[in-house]
Amino acid sequence: MEAWIWIPITFLAAFMQAARTAGQKHLTKDFSAVGASYVRFLWGLPFALGYLLFLKTQGGHELPDAGWEFFVFSALTGVSQITATILLVFLFSLRNFAVGNTYARTEALLTAVLGATLFHEAIAGAGWIAIAIGAAGVIMINLARAGIAGETLISRLFQPAAGVGIAAGLGFAASSLFLRRASLSLGLDDWLYSAALTLAMVLVIQTAIMSAYIVVRARDQLAAMIPNWRGCLFVGITSVIGSAGWFTAMTIERAAYVKALGQVELLFTLALSVLFFKERSTPKELMGMALVAGSIVVLLLFG
Repeated sequence: MEAWIWIPITFLAAFMQAARTAGQKHLTKDFSAVGASYVRFLWGLPFALGYLLFLKTQGGHELPDAGWEFFVFSALTGVSQITATILLVFLFSLRNFAVGNTYARTEALLTAVLGATLFHEAIAGAGWIAIAIGAAGVIMINLARAGIAGETLISRLFQPAAGVGIAAGLGFAASSLFLRRASLSLGLDDWLYSAALTLAMVLVIQTAIMSAYIVVRARDQLAAMIPNWRGCLFVGITSVIGSAGWFTAMTIERAAYVKALGQVELLFTLALSVLFFKERSTPKELMGMALVAGSIVVLLLFG
């Protein structure tokens, strides 16, 4: 069962992440980018702890004797995720935000490279092909949405926005690999419980870090949550369901494969933008979507 169960879990995680992103987009009219990100952690933490308690009670589990590796990699997961998010927010202040954001979208490819070089996660030849096709599709979609040509992207390769974008992608890629190491370090047979423990620990760390920042630098974001509690609740719930899915899938399967399949999130995001925000897809976006879909087919059939 575990040989394939990560596939529907990843689809669920990708859909919930797309829904969470749509929810955060809705919140940005009353929140800053940092505040909207903070909502994800603060409002998601109670649900993560409730999910962990449910699994612990139903499975009759005891808290494992976690070693230093679990805490170190959980902390690295939380910090690298926050850092990558801050870098993405910083991109908004740069002239060539679209270029940097396009490079950040190579996250799945960067996860594969880091996983193979640093963590010795072997990837089959077809897996590399699928990841490369998916990355090409994601870049094409982003270029189409940003309204820039491919040659413009290449000509700006060495501009600051490109470096920030790649750094953000590396941060998200590293967080995926770190969380897998943290979860596997527990040595538990129940991958649901192992992933839930890791998720709860990472969210505790992230909420503590972000709370300290918000209290010192952006207290107005706390007040904004009261009139927007429904939106915050939606973001918190979808965020935890999505994160639980990612953490569980990456406990079962290599992070590179999960990230490659998880690129279906972009298809969900485009679908939501058409249905709810009445945005239209261009021919280039449709071609990029076809590449992403094709990469998923190659990954599932031959990877």
